[in-house]
Amino acid sequence: MAVGPARNQKMKRTVLETRRQVVSAVICAYPGGRDCAAPRLGMSVKKFDNHAYENAGSRPLTDEQICLLESQTGTTHLPDFVCNLYGGVFVPVVEAEQLDNLDLYARSINTAVKRGLVDAIISKALQDGVIQDDEVQAILAAHRAHVAARHEEITAVIVLHRENPGSQELK
Repeated sequence: MAVGPARNQKMKRTVLETRRQVVSAVICAYPGGRDCAAPRLGMSVKKFDNHAYENAGSRPLTDEQICLLESQTGTTHLPDFVCNLYGGVFVPVVEAEQLDNLDLYARSINTAVKRGLVDAIISKALQDGVIQDDEVQAILAAHRAHVAARHEEITAVIVLHRENPGSQELK
């Protein structure tokens, strides 16, 4: 079954459909592009290109290598891609130091907006009495974004107000 592109609602970008697209997007996002990404991974540009684009029988870049590059770009193309393969969404866990009650309020508003979008898409789809395939995809993409926002909101509340911070990871 082919999985269509989903939207990363937080970043307002399309989740990529192939691993090659992920690697290409990470390289494009990396400061200095492939000329700077290659040395970061301890490779020459030629060797990096071979691995990145799977040329000359080279194995692709590993998930760890892509993760290292993404940690410097602030992107989440790889986890977005993998989660989308399973019909899910990537929701990073925040650190308590990054949170306060104002942030929690903003997250709750964001969740409410995303739920409203799901309801609006369903309402519009039902105007003709039938939900078309493209409308199904839009509804499910918006629903995944709402569920991710809600999960992020709940996790943030737990992280900020936990009795024993750091006692267990939330993964």
